[in-house]
Amino acid sequence: MTTETYRDAWGIPHLRASGVRELAHAQGRVTAVDRAWQIEVERHRAQGTSASFLGAESLPWDVFARRARLDDTARRCFAALEKSDPETAEWVRAYADGVNAGLPEGAARAPEFARTGLTPGPWRPWTPLGIWLTTHILFAGFPAKLWREEAIRHLGPEAAGLFATDGPGTAGSNGWLLAGTRTTTGQPLLAGDPHRFIEDPGVYQQIRLSCPEFDVIGLAVPGVPGIPHFGHTGTAAWSITNAMADYQDLYRERLRRTGAGIEALGPDGQWHAVHRHTETVEVAGEAPAEIEVVETDRGPVIAGGPEGLEAMPDTGARPPAALSLRYPPRVTDDLGFSALLPLLRSRTVADIDRAFDVWAEPVNVVQAADTEGGLLHRVAGRVPLRARANRVRLVPAWEPGHAWQGWHEPAYAQPDDGVAVMANQRGLATPLGVEFAPPHRADRIRALLEERRTWSADGMSAIHTDTHLASAAPLLDHVAALDGLTPEAARLRDRLLAWNRRMDADSTDAAAYAAVRTAVVRHLAAHPAFEPLTEPPAYPEVLLPWLALTPRIGFALEHLLSAEELYGIDRAEAVRTALEEVAAAPPAGAWSDIHRLAPWRALPQEPYDGPGLAGDHDCVLCTSAVPGLTDRAARGPAARYVWDLARREDSRWVVPFGADGVPGEPHHHDQLPLWLGGELAAVVTDWTRLTLERADTADTAAAEVAQVAEMSEQAEQAERTEEIDV
Repeated sequence: MTTETYRDAWGIPHLRASGVRELAHAQGRVTAVDRAWQIEVERHRAQGTSASFLGAESLPWDVFARRARLDDTARRCFAALEKSDPETAEWVRAYADGVNAGLPEGAARAPEFARTGLTPGPWRPWTPLGIWLTTHILFAGFPAKLWREEAIRHLGPEAAGLFATDGPGTAGSNGWLLAGTRTTTGQPLLAGDPHRFIEDPGVYQQIRLSCPEFDVIGLAVPGVPGIPHFGHTGTAAWSITNAMADYQDLYRERLRRTGAGIEALGPDGQWHAVHRHTETVEVAGEAPAEIEVVETDRGPVIAGGPEGLEAMPDTGARPPAALSLRYPPRVTDDLGFSALLPLLRSRTVADIDRAFDVWAEPVNVVQAADTEGGLLHRVAGRVPLRARANRVRLVPAWEPGHAWQGWHEPAYAQPDDGVAVMANQRGLATPLGVEFAPPHRADRIRALLEERRTWSADGMSAIHTDTHLASAAPLLDHVAALDGLTPEAARLRDRLLAWNRRMDADSTDAAAYAAVRTAVVRHLAAHPAFEPLTEPPAYPEVLLPWLALTPRIGFALEHLLSAEELYGIDRAEAVRTALEEVAAAPPAGAWSDIHRLAPWRALPQEPYDGPGLAGDHDCVLCTSAVPGLTDRAARGPAARYVWDLARREDSRWVVPFGADGVPGEPHHHDQLPLWLGGELAAVVTDWTRLTLERADTADTAAAEVAQVAEMSEQAEQAERTEEIDV
């Protein structure tokens, strides 16, 4: 026996193989069959070639990916991996080979290939590293430094703190750990839900990977081997949340053209030659775009150049002429893939801890437990030691004092009374970041867990789906202080003050609160004090969401309403005006009538009126509207999980849509009703309850290897030709 592919009732793949490499090949193959369109889009995004079939709307991303040198970084990291950890490099190569073997079948199933005329493949060994880097390059929120730079420039240094809260560009999670002393079985529980932009197909893939060395269930990232974020080996389990650490820097660069190329002014006061070449980005239906790729000693230039941002001069009152991005894998040639196989092989918390010692990025808070009673709560990832200014705003490349000076040591903590909660709040990672989530989700999870002494896996869904909105307090305090209102506004005020502060799907009071919140945000955003922030500088389009004023005010509303003073703005009057407006034209329905799911799809389809949702940004059920902009939710729980260390078969999981990425297939959206209702599907571990779909012998595998080798040879020839062109 080489490999076997089984499916459970939800179409989730359970893979069994005779060895680690064979299993990686099978994982790549089944991912290509189930998610061909999704992972091919991600491959092209990593390469900066997505506009070639998706059109001009994808050009800004492709330009950013090329200028940030994402594909080149992935190649360098894989070359370094081959030298430092050849076993993992071969394992990754086997996964890529499996993808190539499965793509013809997967592409034939997915209608998007015919719609766009896209031909799949080939995958190279570094492609999974490129997808990993592309998925997480914006996780540390370096574009927020552009916002802080503008806010400080126009409003003063206190603006950085006023607006310091996670917003629509970040990714977060809820996660909690219960020691055996706090469970009905006497063994630990891990539970939570990662919050990301909801994509269709989903960003997580439920899967089981089994071979003589290990048998692991968990949530994989399509296009990447192993189970990096959430896994259960039978005797040990782990989960993560975004630590909200800051580990990428933006440098203001001074560049000049010379007869030999381009030079950058360094901190030694000297001009230094930089790397420069041009690339051509193909755009479907339009002329190709030629871009200049420049890299200084700090990193790739992602905005501007010697001529500046739309020729803006680099003075103290204007944006910089050019920005370079320094990010850890570009410096170290390491994306942390050497952690992935040890995670799969982990039997204890100590094993998991050692695996995460070589984790690189994104920087996460990790929780883990094992059947021997071991518990783990730590930060994992690489955060540079450098000046405080680097973390807050843009720093001048030509001044000394902004170089990286090594790496932070990981922080650890112990559960408090058998409970540890992580929800992107300040805590373990406080010394590593600038903007964190408010404490509301973390505080609420802990309060709910304290309502009883012991818990079982079945009780976790009630916590996943809690809708209490603690961040409503400052706005409701302002509402309570109003008098002299019209009768309609007075009735609305009294109604909101009597509201239970739950963003329930069927709540008309929640809809009324959201309407008042939106009106307040819009009134504040329209105030002349913020007018200079309404026109951001000419930064690349990919970075502009972090500079949008209205979402920034919406997510920082709690801080802005609670601050002692706000640039002379009469906040009471803004709340009064908003309340009167909503009272005159109140929302007609419940919260779920306007708070609807809006998933991202690479290729526009027929108009999709997403289902109504409960929850809100600061609820444990974190379905994020963007106050002041839209009540629709593009971000929310990308999966939910419960890992039971007493009996793995009592574990639970769910994703927003389904295991199959092909529209119209039975398992494309079959988990959506569970996800909407807060229910979880049972994890199946009994092989006799699964359906055998495919069995590959050694001969079958050999034929696929030969086919993949031919594809690889063709790809290498094409790359050599491309390098000659460059």
